[in-house]
Amino acid sequence: MDGDALRDVLATVREFVREQVVPREAEIDDKDQVPDPLRQAARAMGLYGFAIPEQYGGLGLSMYEEAQLVFELGYTTPALRSLFGTNNGIAGHVLLEGATAEQRARWLPQLAAGEITAAFALTEADAGSDPGGLRTVARRDGDHWVIDGSKRFITNAPVADMFMVFARTDPDAAPSRGITCFLVPRESTGLSVGPKDQKMGQFGAWTADVVLNGVRVPDDAVVGGAAGVNQGYAIAMRCLAHGRVHIAALCVGMAERLVDETVQYARSRRQSGRAIASFQLVQGLIADSVTDHYAGRSLVLDVARRYDDGSDRRVGPAVAKYFASEMVGRVADRAVQVHGGSGYMRGVAVERFYRDARLFRIYEGTSQIQQVIIAKSVVGEAANESA
Repeated sequence: MDGDALRDVLATVREFVREQVVPREAEIDDKDQVPDPLRQAARAMGLYGFAIPEQYGGLGLSMYEEAQLVFELGYTTPALRSLFGTNNGIAGHVLLEGATAEQRARWLPQLAAGEITAAFALTEADAGSDPGGLRTVARRDGDHWVIDGSKRFITNAPVADMFMVFARTDPDAAPSRGITCFLVPRESTGLSVGPKDQKMGQFGAWTADVVLNGVRVPDDAVVGGAAGVNQGYAIAMRCLAHGRVHIAALCVGMAERLVDETVQYARSRRQSGRAIASFQLVQGLIADSVTDHYAGRSLVLDVARRYDDGSDRRVGPAVAKYFASEMVGRVADRAVQVHGGSGYMRGVAVERFYRDARLFRIYEGTSQIQQVIIAKSVVGEAANESA
């Protein structure tokens, strides 16, 4: 996308977020639902397909351009981004990373238009940060596959039309091998979705369990066709690398909002006859948060460039996700501290963001998984030595 077009997109999204979504954040948090007018506006702006190539009806943003867009989306409740995040991110990228030409042509235009919502069904009760431990299985039955198992914490499961289901197809293979990804429509017999999870935060962003009990899908449901059998783990890892840069950018956007809320409150709140912004210890908290935000923004943009040129799609995404998710937690904590007792009250923005931010250190791979990825990539074979 050329520079002028990107600036127009960013300006439009910024106006939408700050003038239409921000005023309704408390409502979204209270009702655990994003209002339909906001959903419709997101579709009209092309947000369901910003990372999907233009040939399929998307905006075709590069990772560097996407990061800038997500900075804007991160300024408000994560529930907004969650509406279309999986279409562009880990679910949509299943098709971009591993699908056949026919599968891309069939499904990507519908994802980009927001006609369907996709879900990335990888996580299980005993297979979260390590997808190699998944227990969902798929066995061939003639020209079909039969899938049995259950998935947990699946984003958008309550409203998803299509599930990208990862299942073990070779029980004798190593944990990171023998996994295949299947396209499973919601209406498939044997597929059921549990009630919405009751979470600490990020209300309006829905997750739920997904159960597959003898679900039958044809051969053409295998992502990548015949060549995609047993390639699901590699597909998942590539999707997660993209998703980690995306989530890092989202954390940077939230950090910016938290800094703004902190500064505004420090200027207006008076103690001992003067604004608390005049107290040097408060200034120190603000300075640390501004510095964290600057560092996170610069890191994410640098990692995004390297992702685009192909020079680093492993360590960089892990570094960005690790730093930015931990960073926004620190910024949120300081924001509550500057607000004092008010920051602990429901209905105050920083209290809500404090709850929302906590999840970023868990999904798309926990902070500890990112540490392992980073360290092993630097240390090499020595990391696997045993006594």
